[in-house]
Amino acid sequence: MKPELEVLFHDEYLIAIDKPSGLLVHRSWLAREATEFALQRVRDQIGQRVYPVHRLDRPTSGILLFAKDSETARLLTEQFTERLVQKRYHAVVRGYLGDGELDYPLREELDKIADAQADPDKGPQAAVTRYRCVKQIELPFAVSKKHSTSRYSLMEIEPLTGRKHQIRRHMSHLRHPIIGDTNHGDGRHNRFFREHFSIQRLLLAATQLSFRHPHSEEPIVITQPIPTDFLRVFDATS
Repeated sequence: MKPELEVLFHDEYLIAIDKPSGLLVHRSWLAREATEFALQRVRDQIGQRVYPVHRLDRPTSGILLFAKDSETARLLTEQFTERLVQKRYHAVVRGYLGDGELDYPLREELDKIADAQADPDKGPQAAVTRYRCVKQIELPFAVSKKHSTSRYSLMEIEPLTGRKHQIRRHMSHLRHPIIGDTNHGDGRHNRFFREHFSIQRLLLAATQLSFRHPHSEEPIVITQPIPTDFLRVFDATS
């Protein structure tokens, strides 16, 4: 039997959990082989129906919020749509990256099945990501033939817009891809983390979600510690 998902916030209208990496939010044509979903597990865990109000990519871990009724879901979805919700992530990226903000429009990534009705000629959409360096480390391993050492940065990242795979694509555009990203990352460094640190996952986690309660209007801030496997890399000396 699967262990219960960690509950980070819970009241009459809302529940937020820590979604593990690899768990889908809900059923998807893109992963027909999947048999478990966060939506289902939360429903079974609290014994009532829940409604997703946002999403996290399957390989991304961290804070995932659900509403307990359709009206609450509608109100929260409006906040997300109007960009009134502040989201914060942490990620481990290749190389030394400082603080900054990237304003780089992204063309929508379409899937042949899930997005069959979408306009393939739609132009790039505005996408803005703010980022801040938390830690850096240089390891004595020549992952790339060009360098005798390998550098990594732990980043705090705030997407100011909500485009598909925005953080992953923006970090890749900056030439500092997220470790473990098999679509937009660097296979050599992904392999190094698998072999040296036994880290198999995408090193991207949702660590803070701030919004106004849809009924009381009180400010809600849900936080989650940076995953320990992210930090372990920066304690490495050999």
